[in-house]
Amino acid sequence: MGYGKWISGALGWAVGGPIGAIFGFALGSFLEKESSGDKSTYSTRSRFSQTEERNSFLISLLVLSSAVMRADGKVMKSELTYVQEFLKKNFGPDAALESTKYLKDLLKKEVDIQNVGIQVRRYMRYEARVQLLHYLTGIARADGSVTYAELLILREIALALAIPANESNSIFAMFDNGIESAYQILEVSPEATDSQVKKAYKYLAIKHHPDKVSHLGADVQKSAEERFKKISEAYEKIKNERRI
Repeated sequence: MGYGKWISGALGWAVGGPIGAIFGFALGSFLEKESSGDKSTYSTRSRFSQTEERNSFLISLLVLSSAVMRADGKVMKSELTYVQEFLKKNFGPDAALESTKYLKDLLKKEVDIQNVGIQVRRYMRYEARVQLLHYLTGIARADGSVTYAELLILREIALALAIPANESNSIFAMFDNGIESAYQILEVSPEATDSQVKKAYKYLAIKHHPDKVSHLGADVQKSAEERFKKISEAYEKIKNERRI
């Protein structure tokens, strides 16, 4: 599926609720493209098109990105640049251009992470929520390190998205290179047997296969390959260390 712009067409479930309220300043042009549904409250629809799912995912990403960027009480120009480069790498140049306009306004707004999380949980599949947390962790690590305040926000977001601690710790570990991180990525302890390590790898490889987010479009699916690759790399690192 192709998109003329990074976010184009109907937004779906992100229009209503706390996400729509936070992002409301920028929704005007999008609302004109909506063909149905209540624009001011949660949608009562249970099914959304791929475009609506994808765009709602990306709007959620921008809103929560602003919360991560504001975590330490200050927003540096370099952080905005990092986010632009991050989005450009994963979604292309249109994403970098559009995100600049939206993020500058979003950064002026408070984000109620708990209420945003409730809305996201209501409409976004678990696999997509995990991918969302992976993106946000990448943004926090874009400058080479994660501050304590950023880590607290990431953990709060993980809790709001109903992502268990073992899963979120696995995601956080994907941005480190040590052998201990490799075990965290596979969600096993260094004392696990070779058989347990192999079983954990196979389970996670199936659970986090990029096809799990194919409903969000080709660009999101492609960027999900990074997390899938990290799982394989962690397994190879453990195998080399154990010489198995």
